[in-house]
Amino acid sequence: MSVFAQGAAAQAWPAKPIRLVVPFSAGGANDLMARAAAEGASKLLGQPVIVDNKPGAGAILGADVVAKSAPDGYTFLVSAAGVVSNSMIKKSMPYKDDALVPVAMIGLAPSVIVVPANAPYKDLKEFVAASKKSGSGFHWATAGTGSTPHFVEGILQTKYGSKLDVVPYKSGSESITAVLGNQVEATSEASIVVLPYVKGGKLKALAGTWTQRISAYPGLPTATEEGFPEIRIAHWAGVHAPRGTPDAIMDKMAAAVDAAMKSPEISKRLKDLGIEPIGGTRASFAKFVDEERARLGSVVKATGMKED
Repeated sequence: MSVFAQGAAAQAWPAKPIRLVVPFSAGGANDLMARAAAEGASKLLGQPVIVDNKPGAGAILGADVVAKSAPDGYTFLVSAAGVVSNSMIKKSMPYKDDALVPVAMIGLAPSVIVVPANAPYKDLKEFVAASKKSGSGFHWATAGTGSTPHFVEGILQTKYGSKLDVVPYKSGSESITAVLGNQVEATSEASIVVLPYVKGGKLKALAGTWTQRISAYPGLPTATEEGFPEIRIAHWAGVHAPRGTPDAIMDKMAAAVDAAMKSPEISKRLKDLGIEPIGGTRASFAKFVDEERARLGSVVKATGMKED
């Protein structure tokens, strides 16, 4: 599309409602971030931004819908780590990675490493040391192959020598239930999921897995602060568009999402839930995605992580 045509398209856009496809069920961290972004962006763009939940196949189903949609600026994907890692671990994919283009960062929910409330470890160092001394290793719950907890476990093993045995569950809520019931020794899950249990005394938090402490729980150190700088991962949400979407339209969408995340009302609402609003530019999000691809790719290679 010519520069003139792109400019004309951007001036006319949006002329109708915009669909934001969320490849997860309603109620989770990504869905909540998507709805906050949709609410804020719709006010700025002057058209409804409608959230369309299409869960399934480890977020591939919804991503495939967007990858094969018309690149006209009316269908976007609420992306997560799977948009980077799925092609690394899946035997086959219905679309190519470059069919989706980074547009904007929405926010992230840091992962929190948790153990049963009665566990004897006071911090992550003690947990890792105890796992090394254990005979058969500690059981670590994940939400399935390639999930964020699976990557946390992979980093703990390959970078820090932890002795962990993966126990895959169908969802993060199931893995948390397993820790609550002392069926496994530990897991990590999104702050929005685990903080209510931690604050209620039902789980013990050992560390956050992002670079900054969680706004809603500032007393919890990061893994980096505890001496594990390689553990830098979160449940993030961004916006991707079908390849071919005009740059001018993606620029407007990125600016709308950025402004939404900087809204005091939306920012406070997300932070109170344990979610960190980010926003930023198209360039900053593209850089983040490239860095995630390189970092997660190294973990996949080191662990041999593959689809079951």
